[in-house]
Amino acid sequence: MDSAIKYNENVVRQFALMTVVWGVVGMAVGVLIAAQLIWPALNFDVPWLSYGRLRPLHTNAVIFAFGGSALFATSYWVVQRTCHTPLFLPRLASFTFWGWQTVIVLAAITLPLGITQSKEYAELEWPIAVLIAVVWISYAIVFFGTIVKRNVKHIYVANWFYGAFIITIAVLHIVNNLAIPVSLTKSYPVYAGAVDAMVQWWYGHNAVGFFLTAGFLGMMYYFIPKQANRPIYSYRLSIVHFWALISTYMWAGPHHLHYTALPEWAQSLGMVFSLILLAPSWGGMINGIMTLSGAWHKLRTDPILKFLIVSLSFYGMATFEGPMMSIKTVNALSHYTDWTIGHVHAGALGWVAFITFGAIYALIPKLYGREVMHSVKAIELHFWIATIGVVLYIAAMWIAGVMQGLMWRAVNPDGTLTYTFIESLVATYPYYMVRLLGGILFLIGMLIMAWNVWMTTRPVKAGETVTAAQEA
Repeated sequence: MDSAIKYNENVVRQFALMTVVWGVVGMAVGVLIAAQLIWPALNFDVPWLSYGRLRPLHTNAVIFAFGGSALFATSYWVVQRTCHTPLFLPRLASFTFWGWQTVIVLAAITLPLGITQSKEYAELEWPIAVLIAVVWISYAIVFFGTIVKRNVKHIYVANWFYGAFIITIAVLHIVNNLAIPVSLTKSYPVYAGAVDAMVQWWYGHNAVGFFLTAGFLGMMYYFIPKQANRPIYSYRLSIVHFWALISTYMWAGPHHLHYTALPEWAQSLGMVFSLILLAPSWGGMINGIMTLSGAWHKLRTDPILKFLIVSLSFYGMATFEGPMMSIKTVNALSHYTDWTIGHVHAGALGWVAFITFGAIYALIPKLYGREVMHSVKAIELHFWIATIGVVLYIAAMWIAGVMQGLMWRAVNPDGTLTYTFIESLVATYPYYMVRLLGGILFLIGMLIMAWNVWMTTRPVKAGETVTAAQEA
C-alpha cells in the first residue's frame, strides 16, 4: 500500500537542506559571540556586530531556523508515512517553507540593526511576528488536515507530540506577542511590569518545553524505532509520557522568575511543577533508550543510531538538571551565572542538535534515492567531534557558573563582598576559552555534515555509482 502512494517529498527535501544551512550559520554566529566574550574587540566597533545584537540572532538561528526547519521536515515526513496519505494542501505546505525562510531572513536583517522587542526568544518585531503566526497556522492546517484524511485508523504517538507542539506554539506566540504598533519597526506589549515578565516566561519556558522538547520527542518516537528496526519499547508508556508531559510543562515557567517581583506563590508553583516534570521526562528517555533492548550491538556499526541514542542521554541529563535548578535554594546560586548557559546548551546541543543530526542523516538518502549517506565514516567523525565539543562546552560552563555563584555571594566577616565583579570575570576567562574550543569543534562537525549532505545530494555523474562500497 505504502509504495503506491505518491508522497510530497519536495517540501521535506527543502526543509531538510535548509536545516543544514541554518545549522552552519547559527553555530558560526555562536562561535563568534563566544569569541567576543574573550576578545571584545571582535565586534570591530560596528554596532550590528556587537554581542547584544548578535546574541539574539544566534538564538533565533539555532532554535527557529535550524531546529524549526528540522521540525517542519521531519513532521511532514512522519505524518505522511504514519497516516499513509500525502500532505493535505501541498501548495499551502510549500507556502510554509517559503514563509518560514522569509521569517528567518527578516530576523537576520532586523536583529543586527537593533530592531527588537527585547523579549527572550520573541525578539522579532510585530510585522514579522504576524508573518510567523500566518505561517504557523498554515502549518497546523497542513499537518492536521493530513491526519484527518489518513488511511489508517490509528494516530501514531509521534504525531501526538508534533500536534501538541504545533498547537501550543501557536497559542504561546500569539498571546506573548500581543502588542500595540507605533511604527513599522516599533511596538509596545499590551502587558506591563510583572505581568509582562510572567507572560514572557510562560512563553519562554514553553518555547523550550514544546518547540525544543515535544516536537523533538515526536522525532524521537519515529526515528529511533525506525533506525533500530525495533518497535518502541512500551507504547503504553509513550501515551502516559505524552499526557504527563504536556499537562505539566505549561506550569513550569515561573521558575525563571525566582526572587523577583512575581508573587511568591507563583514562583513556588513553577518550582513544584518543574520538579514533577522529571518523571515524564525520564519516562520518555527510558522508553527511547530501552527500544534498543536486544539490539545494542547496532550502536557499534551505526553512527546515526549513536546520534539518536546519545541525544536521549543528554535529554535525560538536561531534564534532571532543569528541575534541580528550579529549586529556590539552588537557583539562588545558579541564576544569572554561566551554569544556566551550560544547562541550555546541554539541551540545545546534546539533545536537540544530536537528534536532528540523526534524523537528517536518516532522511537525506531516502529523499535523494541513495542507499546511504556519501560517507558513513564522516558521520562517525561528526559524532565524535560533536560529542567532545558538547562535553567541553557544558563542563566549562558548569564549573564557571558554580564558581561565579560562590564568588558573587562570598562575604567577609565585616559583611563586605570578598570579590569584586571584575575578579569573578577574570576567573571565568579560562572557562570561556574552553567553551570557545567546544563551540569550534561543534561547528566543525556541522561543516562535516554539510559536506556529507552536499556529496550525497549532488547529481550522480554518468558511470558513477553511489553505494555503501564507498566506505571500504
